[in-house]
Amino acid sequence: MNRPSEKSAMLSRRGALGLIGGAVTLVAAPTAHAAAPAILTGAGDVRRVHLVNKRTWEEVNTVYWVEGEYIPEAKAEIDFLLRDWRENLIIDFDIKSVDILAGVYRLLETSEPLGVVSGYRSPATNAMLRRKNRGVAKDSYHTKGMAVDFQMKTRGARGIANVARQLGAGGVGSYRTFLHIDSGPVRSWRR
Repeated sequence: MNRPSEKSAMLSRRGALGLIGGAVTLVAAPTAHAAAPAILTGAGDVRRVHLVNKRTWEEVNTVYWVEGEYIPEAKAEIDFLLRDWRENLIIDFDIKSVDILAGVYRLLETSEPLGVVSGYRSPATNAMLRRKNRGVAKDSYHTKGMAVDFQMKTRGARGIANVARQLGAGGVGSYRTFLHIDSGPVRSWRR
């Protein structure tokens, strides 16, 4: 599993891509052997995600894995979109979580982007959200870069959850207006 590390400097998208692009071999090496959900194993030569951040309206529609290799520049764009936008903190988001998102996206057979409500949360952001909402976990997978909350215009959270559970990977939480996925132990819940 990849352990996220916070980058303390405030980075623009272009600046982040430039920094990460310069370290192509460093980024590719640790993620090349990440376990993928069963739906992605042998499912073709590419993995893709189409995401839009519902807070910043940034969009990523990219192939991030080709023929067994992760594409560092595409992963950097995904990391940027999933950053803690409140503090503009970018981490190396857990690749297994991205693979789970890709698996859900593939199973949904859609071209509609997954609308990201929450990706990475710094401990400070998570604590602030916890003060406002008792449903926010103290030791949230969001603070580890291992969870994404998302929604779609054309499909409800419970329907997407049924699809996500087919992967048999990580946590799947169905809430009234969004779906939570994470790369922790396999489990599911509804609220």
